Amino acid sequence: MKVRFEKLNRLKELGINPYPYSYDQTHKSLEIKEHFDELEKQTVSIAGRMMSVRLMGKAAFCDVQDELGRIQVYVRKNEIGDENFEVFKMLDIGDLIGIKGEVFKTRTGEISVFAREFQLLAKSLRPLPIVKEKEEDGKKIVYDQFADKEMRYRQRYVDLIVNPEVKDVFVKRTKIVRAIRQFLDARDFLEVETPILQPIYGGATARPFVTHHNALDRKLYLRIANELYLKRLIVGGFERVYEFAKDFRNEGMDRFHNPEFTLLELYVAYKDYKWMMDFVEELFAFVAKEVLGTTKIKFKEYEIDLTPPWDRLTMYESIEKFAGVDISQMDEAQLRETAKKLDVEITPEMGKGKIIDEIFGELVEPKLIQPTFIYDYPIEMSPLAKKHREKEGLVERFEPIIAGKEVANAFSELNDPIDQKQRFEEQLKLRERGDDEAQMMDEDYIRALEYGMPPTAGLGIGIDRMVMLLTNQPSIRDVILFPQMRPENK
Repeated sequence: MKVRFEKLNRLKELGINPYPYSYDQTHKSLEIKEHFDELEKQTVSIAGRMMSVRLMGKAAFCDVQDELGRIQVYVRKNEIGDENFEVFKMLDIGDLIGIKGEVFKTRTGEISVFAREFQLLAKSLRPLPIVKEKEEDGKKIVYDQFADKEMRYRQRYVDLIVNPEVKDVFVKRTKIVRAIRQFLDARDFLEVETPILQPIYGGATARPFVTHHNALDRKLYLRIANELYLKRLIVGGFERVYEFAKDFRNEGMDRFHNPEFTLLELYVAYKDYKWMMDFVEELFAFVAKEVLGTTKIKFKEYEIDLTPPWDRLTMYESIEKFAGVDISQMDEAQLRETAKKLDVEITPEMGKGKIIDEIFGELVEPKLIQPTFIYDYPIEMSPLAKKHREKEGLVERFEPIIAGKEVANAFSELNDPIDQKQRFEEQLKLRERGDDEAQMMDEDYIRALEYGMPPTAGLGIGIDRMVMLLTNQPSIRDVILFPQMRPENK
């Protein structure tokens, strides 16, 4: 860095502005390569980061990287002049430069730009961790690689510069969200926005982040879900609504959880969870086809087929199939004993629903690799879902599990205000037992239901997990540009 600062000062002494205001870029690297026949011998202006340089007496080659890739540039002293060539030799890997010149092919057949002019666009004061490769005994050896996961997440800007494949993941993420919008908009859904700061948090079982509004002198919460506000809109007369929501849950971090995450929630009046299962299959297949060109994807060591129809198992059926026990008639005491026999860790404050969830999560979920709907959940696990129309003690809820992890959650929505209030009261009892993730009482939401909400199907999709699946990434941090990190050690 000391040497780079010295070069910076030298450039300023020569009257060169190391940080100019703009540059007229006419073409990108990929565009030149794809349209070489049309652009050969034509003058172009490119801009990007210098990623390598090879000085050869009175000439030099360098690679310039823009957002679409790299292209080689040929610089000759006789063409740009002695003074300019001396300035060029002062450039460092990582500097941003603009090049104006003709498109041509080298004797080795590489498409390049013959520089007639160049301009420094931003001086890089920190050296890049440039990846180098060499061959030893016929094997490619990579060294100086920017591979430390924690450093890559902290310094995503460097990660994107030196690991181009990372950028591809986030381009796909944008395409996935765009494809979902395309799918929903074509089916007459309305995209809406609901509050992030909420006086009562709800719609999920999670601990919230708490803040304070000075003017109102009241406690507010960052939303853990947007469900209850979207259902208020169904009460108000909208029949198909959706929102891409930034939600916040004050909980642990692992490869599937980040405190800030993106959730798609949508609600459809006059439909139920059976209709929604077909809808989810269709949505996932459409997005995969639109973004990847196929419904058959690779995730880790698995080949996964998203083509409908998907397998379907009830919650109790899945536990009996994979854990070997029938828990459908067990009370809380029997469930505790069963969990102990199955070596599933539970805690005293857990109610019946949480115990079942732990058994399922430990012994069933990891074994569901191909897309599978798990449906008909115990009522204790689902305080916002409608009671099952035929089976006592169950609700009409499903979760699609893919590659051993749930990627969405859906209900026939509970629209009976009396039943809903009783469910909230049961949640309050769990809070009294010490379950600080149990849901709060929301009197205004009850009031909304008392005006009447039509039969409704609701769906929430974890966008980060969906992107992980479709881009074959093992951790949620690999699909969030700036994931939450522990404080950096100084």
